Amino acid sequence: MKIEKKDLLLYGVTDRGCLRGMSLEEAVEQAILGGVGTVQLREKNIGEDELLREAEKLLKICHKYNVPLIINDDYEAALKCGADGVHVGIEDAPVAEIRRIAGKNFIIGATAKTVEQAKLAESSGADYLGVGAVFPSPTKTNAVRITPQELREICSCVNIPAVAIGGITAENVKEIKGCGHSGIAVVSAVFGANDIKKAANEIRGAALETI
Repeated sequence: MKIEKKDLLLYGVTDRGCLRGMSLEEAVEQAILGGVGTVQLREKNIGEDELLREAEKLLKICHKYNVPLIINDDYEAALKCGADGVHVGIEDAPVAEIRRIAGKNFIIGATAKTVEQAKLAESSGADYLGVGAVFPSPTKTNAVRITPQELREICSCVNIPAVAIGGITAENVKEIKGCGHSGIAVVSAVFGANDIKKAANEIRGAALETI
């Protein structure tokens, strides 16, 4: 499965710690029904065996709705479980190495906080960028902040889609309107909501107005 720009309008990143009594599988399905077009499995506090089990469950749900499932950081686990791709940070395995091993149909997302990092990711074979944190993030308190102007510069320097991430809500997303991003990535704004489907639908609508 290749990722399309429309799949990135609302990109959901999981965090079981946000959930309010719902299983991860139920939460992901509700998020998709609310408008999430790509799901990233990011669970920092589980081992590989449990990660693979969760990925297999989520793959069935995601593919039921033709939604790509991306694994955070671990491209080997992503290949092992048959996920559609991986998202890697600046300190993770190089994009070029993953592309060489995984082939052209494997989705690779890369974090970029500077123009230089964005250009390198694109030239190395990344399919999309994750750019941020654009606001203070409750799930990544040590994340380096970038300004709307920096977001605009990063988005304009590459031809691949860029997704804004970091503390985004339906209320503050308007502050990055017109920055050239293709969508937004959210964690707690969707998965921490009482009504996940409704929250996803609302923030998707708000995101669409900023593109």
